[in-house]
Amino acid sequence: MEIYFDNSATTRVLDSVRDIVVKTMTEDYANPSSRHCKGAQAEQYIRAARTAIAKTLRVPEKEILFTSGGSESNNMALIGGALANQRAGKHIITTAIEHASVYNPLLFLEELGFEVTFLPVDHDGHISLEELERVVRPDTILVSVMYVNNEVGAIEPIEEISRVIKSQNPRTLLHVDAIQAYGKFQIRPKKQGIDLMSVSGHKIHGPKGVGFLYINSGVKIRPLIYGGGQQNNLRSGTENVPGVAGLGIAAQEMYTDHEEKIRRLIELKDTMIDRVRELDGVVVNSKKGYESAPQIVSVSFSGVRSEVLLHALEERGIYVSSGSACSSHHVGVSSTLKGIGLPADLQEATLRFSFGLFNTKEEIDICIDALREILPVLRRYRRK
Repeated sequence: MEIYFDNSATTRVLDSVRDIVVKTMTEDYANPSSRHCKGAQAEQYIRAARTAIAKTLRVPEKEILFTSGGSESNNMALIGGALANQRAGKHIITTAIEHASVYNPLLFLEELGFEVTFLPVDHDGHISLEELERVVRPDTILVSVMYVNNEVGAIEPIEEISRVIKSQNPRTLLHVDAIQAYGKFQIRPKKQGIDLMSVSGHKIHGPKGVGFLYINSGVKIRPLIYGGGQQNNLRSGTENVPGVAGLGIAAQEMYTDHEEKIRRLIELKDTMIDRVRELDGVVVNSKKGYESAPQIVSVSFSGVRSEVLLHALEERGIYVSSGSACSSHHVGVSSTLKGIGLPADLQEATLRFSFGLFNTKEEIDICIDALREILPVLRRYRRK
């Protein structure tokens, strides 16, 4: 039996997504820029996806730009946004617990002469609104904050953050990395004051290699890819029709009966938290209920290295994560776990369990039984 609890890394595609991807690869496979009818047919899939996604956010369709995924969306928002607005200033604000696809582009911008302020977070992973208000300056052109932390599931108060920023400097743009939030929350960029927002398809049971960037009308952004001028000259290159079509279906599916889907994910999360607390030497780093993301549970197991426990579970067909999948090849301390003040010994003993639409409570019971058997053995082994 295979138990997949690594849905924050990627998700299994829905059957409806698989079907439309296959159809657009084998039947309606034309280039959407072609002038013949098959090209127009392919273009219809892109239009349908853009319409579906815009509807979930209640924004105009023209504000949705398709990309290759979350990393490209983040890079385009940060680098493209900074370069397009640098005459107004070169100061950028972010948090100390951002994903590598935000952190590394900002390091690149520092090399170009931009100044980046990194805000600390509290024990729950939240920034201080008072500190944010203090550091916003007349030359602050961009603030980037993740909606949901990908490791512990902390939720940032996006609307309040935008209000603070705009009260200090109305010209400052707010970029939101919503890669772990889209599909899990009712997001309203207009109401919440979001100027730029990044989303990835494979986190919501859609295909890999596709995502989108929401760009509020009037926001200046410089393209990163030049060529044939597709997507209003903002991202050149032949559109990924199968990926975009699959993303559109996934977005539609996630926001159909949305409250019920989220209620079920929260039930799984809360069950996992309650059950894992039955074990000895455990620290849970995520909140129950609606206080944190519905799909993420971070747990530290004292006396056991996370990689060792991960592979012990893997041998039983249970797949989890020891951190962000995008950073798993880079050995080092998690900035998130360090940022929330987790003791050093527990930082190296933390696993992330993340749930999707296909998981069940029975799988959680099997996982807990496995942990109950594995942990005493691994702890005895380490003490030797």
